[in-house]
Amino acid sequence: MEKVFVQQFEALLEKYSELLVGETAEETKEKVKAWALYTHIAKSMPALAKHWNELYPEAKEEMKQIINEIKQMNDEHRNSAKK
Repeated sequence: MEKVFVQQFEALLEKYSELLVGETAEETKEKVKAWALYTHIAKSMPALAKHWNELYPEAKEEMKQIINEIKQMNDEHRNSAKK
């Protein structure tokens, strides 16, 4: 991939993370990236997600934790924006 594209895509991910959960720390961006990709895969190819979940139950549990963390951060971010 072109270096410029990578930088521009990184900027998109950073803004998405900021809007979604209110922060742009590198670890948070990685969790948002994993959450977004997994969510897309689960919706577009549910059989693949199911197979992966069965093949890697520990990773499935970690993904569930990431999903819950992103949801909680999003809820907190939305609630703080309303105030």
